[in-house]
Amino acid sequence: MIRSASARYEGLGKDGKGHVSTQSGVLSDQQYGFNTRFEDGKGTNPEELIAAAHASCFTMALSFALAGAGFSDGTLETTAKVTLDKDGDGFKVTKSALTLNANVPGIDQAKFEEIAAGAKAGCPISKLLNADITLEHTLTA
Repeated sequence: MIRSASARYEGLGKDGKGHVSTQSGVLSDQQYGFNTRFEDGKGTNPEELIAAAHASCFTMALSFALAGAGFSDGTLETTAKVTLDKDGDGFKVTKSALTLNANVPGIDQAKFEEIAAGAKAGCPISKLLNADITLEHTLTA
């Protein structure tokens, strides 16, 4: 399976304006640039897109792992916060912090933690990222 996205940047440096699109069309010429990455400009940025990819991948992986363990009902809500740090003359994504709120009837804390840790390690986006990946969670019954 291959999924694709494309980016276009018109102009250079801080004055340039970028646009990003995805194969599915969910993003179509969405604006990005210096002001959306390092300031509070309107539009998206690569780190926000990585955070969305990581949150959705982990949540789906956990959903399937819980179903595979025999659980059939629940709600999972995950936030990913991706950290971009200075790295010499450039920048580096150094962390993706996952915060999970879960409601899975009938599961005990130890089993939940085991399954969540496996989903965090096994999610394809977790495997892609060469960064510190943390997971905090709240389980309500």
